[in-house]
Amino acid sequence: MQKKGKRILSLFLSVSFILAVGCDKVNKDTGLEKAIYKDKNYTAEKRVKDLINRMNIDEKIGQMVQAERGSLKPAEALKYNIGSVLSGGGSTPTDNSPKGWTEMIKQYQQSETNTRLGIPIIYGVDAVHGHNIVKDAVVFPHNIGLGAANDIKLMKDIASVTAEEMLSTGVTYDFAPCIAVAKDLRWGRYYEGYGEDLELVKKLSSEYIKQLQSYGIAATAKHFIADGGTSWGTGDSGYKIDQGDAKIKEEDLLKEEMLPYEEAIKSGVKSVMVSFSSINGVKNHSNKHLITDLLKGKLGFKGFVISDWEGIHHIPASNFKEQVVTAVNSGIDMLMEPNQWKETISALKVAVDQGKISKERIDDAVTRILMVKFDLGLFENNLGDSNLIKNGFASTEHKKVAEEAVMKSMVLLKNDGILPLKKNSKIYVNGPAANSVGLQCGGWTIDWQGNERQTSGVTILDGFKNIASSNGGTIITDIAKAGEADVTVVVIGEKSYAEGKGDDGDLGLDNGMALEKNIEALNQAKKLNKPIVTIMVSGRPRIISDKLKDWAAFIEAWLPGTEGEGIAKVIYGDENFKGKLSVTWPKNNSKLPIEEDNVLFPIGYGLKY
Repeated sequence: MQKKGKRILSLFLSVSFILAVGCDKVNKDTGLEKAIYKDKNYTAEKRVKDLINRMNIDEKIGQMVQAERGSLKPAEALKYNIGSVLSGGGSTPTDNSPKGWTEMIKQYQQSETNTRLGIPIIYGVDAVHGHNIVKDAVVFPHNIGLGAANDIKLMKDIASVTAEEMLSTGVTYDFAPCIAVAKDLRWGRYYEGYGEDLELVKKLSSEYIKQLQSYGIAATAKHFIADGGTSWGTGDSGYKIDQGDAKIKEEDLLKEEMLPYEEAIKSGVKSVMVSFSSINGVKNHSNKHLITDLLKGKLGFKGFVISDWEGIHHIPASNFKEQVVTAVNSGIDMLMEPNQWKETISALKVAVDQGKISKERIDDAVTRILMVKFDLGLFENNLGDSNLIKNGFASTEHKKVAEEAVMKSMVLLKNDGILPLKKNSKIYVNGPAANSVGLQCGGWTIDWQGNERQTSGVTILDGFKNIASSNGGTIITDIAKAGEADVTVVVIGEKSYAEGKGDDGDLGLDNGMALEKNIEALNQAKKLNKPIVTIMVSGRPRIISDKLKDWAAFIEAWLPGTEGEGIAKVIYGDENFKGKLSVTWPKNNSKLPIEEDNVLFPIGYGLKY
């Protein structure tokens, strides 16, 4: 009996072992260790399908929400399966450096790694003219200046620099470029567009998108749609034109406003952001015809659609839950809800339970979001692929690209023969925008509004000083010695602003968003009886008709960014002027948008030496 018992026990243990090994093999084959979505050798489509089939409704809903870092702890990102995190303007880690950013984003990504399925977040910022939220980043001219430069290679180089500086911080989602066709220069976002010409907007934005995304960073075409065509006086949120209403026939919408988006989609853009504005009285965030029928249907957009900052709050509805339902059913896939992300998750869950949002719509949204994450390689490198960085953050190579952009974007609008200036001459430099990197950069720099906070860079004044000191010239800034100068350079401009806070119906040199000391500096220069070279630092044309006669030369420098020496180099003749107006310059502010009899300088105008 004892031997037989041992044989039976031995047989039982052998069978148990075989069964255990078999079960373990089954578990590994069907478990997460062998999951298709974790294997980069499969196509993104197969990986997404596999992952979607493994997700519960809470995990899916979490993917559709983008929260702001200031209201979301990494542990909460884990608990709620958050799909995306963003930094709003001015929202930075205490250590606002590449190291500080990387360490912060690592915490969010580590939290997501610890979720059941380990789906990475995608971290977004408004890197609209370089990685402008990070201190000491290289900041490029705003898009209106790049429109004046109209240089495809330059756009590619700018996209490369921006991508490398973003990868240096672990950020892989850029809310750029803005492809608005700017029509009314009173709009506070006017400088975010490349200009008023459709073909130029299509050409420059598509090259930027393709190059940025070649680095594994998602670009965003914004703001869908006709945000540059709203009417003065229709603005929302207390603004005059921003977030306003565009009165437009659908045939014109398709022939004009839709074309840059069609080009962006052909270029493979991963994300489209919906505009705060309206079309014929219907808020875009609630417009299913625009988002689902036209963008996703007619144009075949395969990426994901994201709302703007609390954009769904503008949808007319009885409560927030209904706004969420309307937005998602209209075709918005990811909800940028910086502060009310918990309420958004709750609203989505209730809506699905009640059948107000179908599970098919949820799956469509999540599929689009996951496809982008797989396409970018975030499941393998959730901080982006640092191997793609050729030159370091704020490197000399990056600054050279920015300086080139400055030199190519400047537009010479008048020259009585005073330019180029001699490098050994005595020059009196004054004006409220002469010595401020903050004013040169404008809005969307460190802070949302810019607020003239200084990041590192070279001011226009410093640029003049650097060149003069190497060539026997003299730069005078003391009014008491101004009489010794051969020529006066006056740098005037605008305050820093962004979005509707920059709406300006005045557009003069001494009102609206104009710097308070513009006129004082110009009057002071006139009294010296020296030739006056005026440089304007601004996000749009301002009314100069009554002053132009006093100036020997006039240059529009736009919002040039951190590399102000580029301006001095062109004025001294190291390079010739290359920029041409990408917008029409008005004589006065009485007939806007500009009519034919109100043109001071036409689109395409720009002088050379």
